[in-house]
Amino acid sequence: MKQQRDNETDSKSSICEVLEILGAKWAFLVIAELAKGPRRFKQLQRDVVVIKTQSLTDTLRHLEHTGVVHREVYPTVPVTVEYSLTEKGMDFQAALREMDKWVMKWGNKQAGSTS
Repeated sequence: MKQQRDNETDSKSSICEVLEILGAKWAFLVIAELAKGPRRFKQLQRDVVVIKTQSLTDTLRHLEHTGVVHREVYPTVPVTVEYSLTEKGMDFQAALREMDKWVMKWGNKQAGSTS
């Protein structure tokens, strides 16, 4: 019984740790978009139109702070900033694919529906 409780606690703390790393509401969309390749801020903004500018900024900062996103500044006029996924961010793609499978199976079904 104690072993089961320890496993449940470990599982909950692992999930919490993932959510702390990702942090932002829009992190999944940003990671999925950056998986297609490096993007400048305005490119990301056009590609994920549902995210407001400040939310996108906050999400990118958080993901950079947690090591999921790399921010590269190029000394041009005006300054060019490009975002890309780190190895840690690229590694998250497997989890996103599993989430995609899950939503394909369960996403449009009503609660209590068995069909």
